[in-house]
Amino acid sequence: METFEGRGAVITGGASGIGFASAQEFTRRGARVVLADIDQSALDAAVEQLRSAGAEAHGVICDVTKLDAVEHLADESFRLLGEVNLVFNNAGIAYAGPVADVTHGDWRWVIDVDLWGPIHGVEAFLPRLVEQGGDRHIMFTASFAGMVGNAGLGPYSVAKFGVVALAEGLARELKGEGIGVSVLCPMIVDTPLMANSERTRSDAYGDRSEQAAAIAQALIAPTDENVRPDDIARLTADAVLANRLYILPHSASRESIRRRFERIDRTFTEQAAGGWTH
Repeated sequence: METFEGRGAVITGGASGIGFASAQEFTRRGARVVLADIDQSALDAAVEQLRSAGAEAHGVICDVTKLDAVEHLADESFRLLGEVNLVFNNAGIAYAGPVADVTHGDWRWVIDVDLWGPIHGVEAFLPRLVEQGGDRHIMFTASFAGMVGNAGLGPYSVAKFGVVALAEGLARELKGEGIGVSVLCPMIVDTPLMANSERTRSDAYGDRSEQAAAIAQALIAPTDENVRPDDIARLTADAVLANRLYILPHSASRESIRRRFERIDRTFTEQAAGGWTH
């Protein structure tokens, strides 16, 4: 994409945090947007705020864990916008706690939202984007936890590593189609992610332990040093126009990412020193 002017953008998890900040940034640059969210009241307020600023904005209730709901979102998005140029698979929840304490319900909840949600976005939108042609870009919100595994973030890292892998694979596959792909991998951002996560957990996943919730609150709670959502949104919009695959807002993550790949590379040397020749 060379411009946001007149382009149609769909953003899941669009009623708050990075999703809403991105909607504000995209519309400021001339885009028309469909916001998707599971929270009707927050969605209505977000759409109204965008419209009051002069933007074309629409809202569609969507539970990204359900393929039929995301397919409905795609139907409505093409109906409302006519053409969809950008799909931002941003909806997600936060989870923290030792793997030994993770319940089966916790695993299902995190994977359903944070990994199946983006997969459903690809299933529902990609065939139509390929057929449509023109300016097209698919985006994902992953995490620094999708680049470097860390203690206390097991299920979350599993899901976010999957999102990064999905983006990397799609970038290779879609290059010939002229469809750009980007994956956002922030550290902690100043958003109400923790509160929103707990509020949207359905009874189908059972109760979460108080210990895990307390650990998550401590690990993910925003501080004054966190990057703001509107700063992330500007970087994200610039990355779309530059067709940049990775979006890495926190320079503090660079050293950890470098060390991870150095450890991987060093393994080949250590194995060779031990006589492995294959």
